[in-house]
Amino acid sequence: MSKDFVTYSKNVFIPVTNMCRNNCGYCGFRRDAGSKDAFIIRPEVAHDTLKKAAGLGCLEALFTYGDAPSDPLFFKELGKYGYMDLTDYVYDLCLDAIGLGMLPHTNGGVLPFAELEKLRGVNASMGLMLETTAELPAHRLSPLKRPSVRLEFMERAGKLKIPFTTGILVGIGETWDDRRESLEAIRDLHKKYDHIQEVIVQNFVPKPETRMGSTEPPGVEDMIRVLRMAREILPADIELQAPPNLTSHLPEFLRAGAGDIGGISPVTEDYINPECRWPTLDELGAMGLKLRERLPLYPKYVKKGWYPERLESIIRRHADGDGYCV
Repeated sequence: MSKDFVTYSKNVFIPVTNMCRNNCGYCGFRRDAGSKDAFIIRPEVAHDTLKKAAGLGCLEALFTYGDAPSDPLFFKELGKYGYMDLTDYVYDLCLDAIGLGMLPHTNGGVLPFAELEKLRGVNASMGLMLETTAELPAHRLSPLKRPSVRLEFMERAGKLKIPFTTGILVGIGETWDDRRESLEAIRDLHKKYDHIQEVIVQNFVPKPETRMGSTEPPGVEDMIRVLRMAREILPADIELQAPPNLTSHLPEFLRAGAGDIGGISPVTEDYINPECRWPTLDELGAMGLKLRERLPLYPKYVKKGWYPERLESIIRRHADGDGYCV
């Protein structure tokens, strides 16, 4: 994708819950249901955060959580808010965001087709990290991290014409052949359904409290090599994203092929990587980056009309003739 600017989305990060059916070896966010610091975000907290973000001009409401647990303690907690199903709760959170003039983007694990179809009606785009097509020890306790399960979910999203964000996680035990295979699998899905808008090339950041806390993270040269590989394999209409808070080498990553830096929030931290602060727009500008704001769905899908009718007025109000933010 040839352009002389770097895109980003001004967003707010809503961590719906830190309880998850998976138990990945590198995740410091996840908690067991019933543990003292497990939570499901309260509706009033979500609303207040969304309202503050809307007031600061954020257009993307990013709802992030893992795969919903089956533990009765989880449903007991969810029931306090009047819900028996997490997707129903997230649907209403999305409606709240829309009412405040924001566009939801939900990244909520692997969902059944009916639940994915329901959330499609209130989301501008959705996402799920593929991470890798390899079977790894890091995912030994994570049944919904099986590559076939995640690829099948991504295919469902394609069938529903959902503008979709996915990505690979670099440095969790995969080989170079695994990285290539993962990128090729994403490419093949896009060729079939034309729905992959961006691929995040994310470097693993070890967290001391996790099982992989002493694992060496990927080096800068490895990340540059992966980005170049991704740009070579993926079609030109799939953008590459390099998260700017996970590296001090962003300019090198952009030169290697990335053209987007994802969500930048003036309101919330990166709850998955809280030790890694998002840079401000001023700091990014000081690096010499020419920035252009986009919506959570990429310009291609704005032009194609791949969005729910209830979001049309928000998108028309904020998208210019090229599909970027006015």
